[in-house]
This record gives sequence, structure tokens and C-alpha cells, in this order.
Amino acid sequence: MRRLKENGLALAFLVMFLLALGGQAVAGLLQYNDLQLAGGGEPVSIVEYVTSSSYAVDVAENWQSEYLQFFLFIMLTVWLVQKGSPESKRAEDAGAESDEQQLVGRHARADSPAWARAGGARLRLFSNSLGLVMGAVFLLSWLAQSVAGQAAYNSERLSDLRDPVSWGSYVTSPEFWNRSLQNWQSELLAVLSMVVLSIYLRQRGSPESKPVGASHAATGVEG
Repeated sequence: MRRLKENGLALAFLVMFLLALGGQAVAGLLQYNDLQLAGGGEPVSIVEYVTSSSYAVDVAENWQSEYLQFFLFIMLTVWLVQKGSPESKRAEDAGAESDEQQLVGRHARADSPAWARAGGARLRLFSNSLGLVMGAVFLLSWLAQSVAGQAAYNSERLSDLRDPVSWGSYVTSPEFWNRSLQNWQSELLAVLSMVVLSIYLRQRGSPESKPVGASHAATGVEG
């Protein structure tokens, strides 16, 4: 029970993620088969659908936009600040900060990760590991979206008796960028809303909010 309590946030989001992913598969299958029957085709099974390019492109395009959001937020908050937001550092802390502030090298504590006490390449890699992983997952998701999207797009073109397009033609097409940008703009708006609304609004007990009685001008303060 203690482990469940200590990891409750991650477990809750994992369960909700799996339920949403499964729900998307079922809803997508029903929609796909409806279109198949309307076009005179044969319905497919759930296994055939979740291994199809149609399902893969829908999943990948959402993943890449989410990881782009977090990658940009992680990297931009190193240098950019927003007065009054708990999502921002104070203006005087902008930048990569000192070794003492970051508890690395000779300033590391007894319980600091081993690579925080190391130097050279290991410390540089560990110091930027979160941004690197988020950026890598974004790029891989973007690549998966482009490959699956090309396959799904060509399938539609062939059914309409049109020639398929190359990967290069697809990733420069309005189809690809319409899919990408409609997800990017919603993610960027969500981050903007969180940064600005958290200046003036509160949620008692949440670390994403300032304490209820904190000044609107208080920056980098969490409840």
C-alpha cells in the first residue's frame, strides 16, 4: 500500500492512458469499419485495426505534439521567465544556474545521483538528459507519424485510383502539416494558459499552483 501511495500519480496517469488508448482503438475501429462498409469494403478485426497505418498515424501524431510541448517547455524555461507564474523561475535565476544551485560536482549531497557527483561528459549528459529524452521521443514520434501517415495517405489515394506519393512528398504536403499544426497549436495554447492563469488563479494543495495567499507577483513559488 505504501508503494501505491508513493507512486499514485504515475499509476493514475498510466491507467488513464491505457484506458484512453484502448478506447481510441475501439472507437477508431467502429469508425473505420463504418467507412469500409460505406465504401463497399470488408470490416476488419480489432487486431487488424490496431496494427494498421490508420491507427498508428492517429496515435503518433498525438504523441509527437505532446512531447514537443514538454520539450519546448523544459528548454525555454531554462532561459525565459514569467513574472508571477509558479511554472517559471525567478528572473535572477534565469539560465543554467551555478553548480552550487544545481548540487553537482563538489556541491553534490550524499543522496545525489552518482552522475551528479561525476564530471566531464557524464555530468553534461545527465544535466541535459530530460530535454534530450523528450526531444528524442518527439523526433521518433514525428518520424513514426510521417511513415504511418504516408502509408495511410497512399492507401486513400490508391482507393481513389490516384498514384501514391513518396515520403518526401508526403512530409511537405498540406495533409501532413495540417495534421501536425492542428495538434501543435492546441498544445502550445494549453501551456500558455497554464503559465498565465497560474499567476492569478489558485488550486489549494496543488504543486502546480502558488499558495492561495501568495502574491500575484510571487514567481517560482509552489503550493
